[in-house]
Formats: sequence, structure tokens, C-alpha cells
Amino acid sequence: MSFKYLKAMPTPEEIKEQYPLRKDLAELKAKRDQKIADILTGKDDRFLVIIGPCSADNEDAVCEYVTRLCKVAEKVKEKIFVVPRIYTNKPRTTGEGYKGIASQPDPTQAPDMVEGLVAMRSMHIRAIEESHMTAADEMLYPENWGYVEDLLSYVAIGARSVEDQHHRLTVSGFDVASGMKNPTSGDFNVMLNSVYAAQHPHHFTFAGHEVKTTGNPLAHTILRGAVSKHGNATQNYHYEDLIRLHRMYDQMELINPACIIDTNHSNSGKDHTQQPRIVREILHNRKYSKEIHSLVKGVMIESYLIEGNQGITDHQVYGKSITDACLGWEESERLLYDIADRLAP
Repeated sequence: MSFKYLKAMPTPEEIKEQYPLRKDLAELKAKRDQKIADILTGKDDRFLVIIGPCSADNEDAVCEYVTRLCKVAEKVKEKIFVVPRIYTNKPRTTGEGYKGIASQPDPTQAPDMVEGLVAMRSMHIRAIEESHMTAADEMLYPENWGYVEDLLSYVAIGARSVEDQHHRLTVSGFDVASGMKNPTSGDFNVMLNSVYAAQHPHHFTFAGHEVKTTGNPLAHTILRGAVSKHGNATQNYHYEDLIRLHRMYDQMELINPACIIDTNHSNSGKDHTQQPRIVREILHNRKYSKEIHSLVKGVMIESYLIEGNQGITDHQVYGKSITDACLGWEESERLLYDIADRLAP
């Protein structure tokens, strides 16, 4: 047999009982969920900024970052709604490398899935307690949803997962905003088909049960750039790309047309320093075109305490990414204020 069963995993109910979310914070999450929904449906004209580390690898550093972020978020709240990016699962192209705190609580040690679930949940709860901001995370493994469903205000489906039927059907049962990225090929049809699937009801098996879902009207697109057949990064945040997506949305007759633009990954050619420039172009195009203004609801930005990235060693630099390179805190703070200024009438 190819599988070696190491130990049984605790149920979501068991983990939630050990690490509960306070009632007042659950009420806070419900309010933030509604504000994000209002932005995506056009009831709130604020700009959504999902910002934070490429991977949330260290609880202390992540919570320090989010605590700093909440102070800036309060100052720009009239123009921007800020959602911390706390990504606890990381997809790996070859399967090798750090897969996130949910799998490997200590990047220098062997994986521990049970301790990973605890680390994932406790970090999200601590971040909410200290900042009063609920976060975004990527759903890499649908079976993990039950462990964090009461904590997250935004869920992203990554470029490698978006074509998977199980991910699409699982999102159809969510009641929070869920962004479906374009696949690494860049195919808009694949991305929009995933949104269509997620917005409609389904009948399938999930977490050991036969289930029915009602569809998620807050499923939308995320543009993250693409990789050509020659291995080159290609961008899809430009004016022509956004007009094309707007027209394709109309043809698909999807509800709540909305797009978030990922300013890193292939859109930046993995050059994190390009993110402020990309944001400025997006904001310019929103002012120039009413179609783009109505479609593009926000951006994703990769940012941490210290600029750049580093390898995994026994002498890590605190607050520096161990996956993709990120903007440092000072540049990130300036960028948030700049976005708010550019959104002014």
C-alpha cells in the first residue's frame, strides 16, 4: 500500500473547542464580511486592499505586521478597506519546499499536520484579537475549510487549484468573498468557468458527508499574470486585459462582476519592487474607464516587515519572507497612503 497512515487528525469541532473565537470577535467578523460583500457588489465604493506576507511563517512577526497595518487601515478607512493577507498554506510547483505553517509550524523542522492546524488557527485568532481585522487566506486544501471557516473574511483559490472541481464546488458553499485566480496559463475562460461553477448550487460529497450548496454570489476573479509556453511571465493587469475581462463577464451573465488584481507573481515578473508601479497603473485605468472602474474592486499586495526574501536557515531574519520577495513595511505604508490619495476625487 502506498499510503502510510501516521495518525488520525482531530476534527474541526475538536480544534474549535480548544481554540474558540470570542463572541464579540465573531460579531466583528460578520460586520467585516458584509463590508467586503458591499464592495464587491457595488454598494460600497471603497477600494479593497488585501496585503501581507507571501506566507505567514512566524506568528509573532505576522501579528506584529498586522498590528502595524491596523493603525494605517484606520487612517485610510474612508477610501480603502484593508484585509490582512495571512496565508497559512503555500502551493509548490514541484511539490518541494515550504508548504506553509499549516503543514510545517517550524520551517526548520519536519512537517507536523496536527500542530500545523493548531498553529494556523491560533495565529488567525491572535491576529484578530490584536488588530480587530479578519484576514484573507488561500484554500489550498478544501478539507481544511472547517478549521478556519469562522475566522476568514476572504478566501483565494490559487492558479494551480482553480481548475479543480473539488475546489470549485467547495467555494459554492462558502458565505464569504472568494476570489478565483486565472490559471498559470492565463486562460480567462478557465477562470470565469470557475466563477460560474462557484456561483451555482451543487450536490456532492464533502468532509465525509453528502452535501448540497446554494452557490456563492461573492465568487469573483483574480488576475495574477501568466506564464507563456516558453516560460516567460506575461501580465494581465493592463487596460486591454481589463476591458476584455469586462466583456467576457457580460457574455457569461455572471452576477456581481468583480476583479481583484494580484500585483506580484507573474504580473510583476516576481519583482516585488514593481508592485507600487502596477498599483498606480491600475488606479489610472480605473479613472480613465468607467468599465474598469466598475469591474476592478481592489488589489493584492505582498508585503512584510522586512523587504525581500531569504532562505530557510537556523538564523532567520525576523519578519522577512521565506517564500516570494515582499515589499518592506515602510514602502508598504507609503503605498497605502498613496492609494488613498489617488482615490480622492
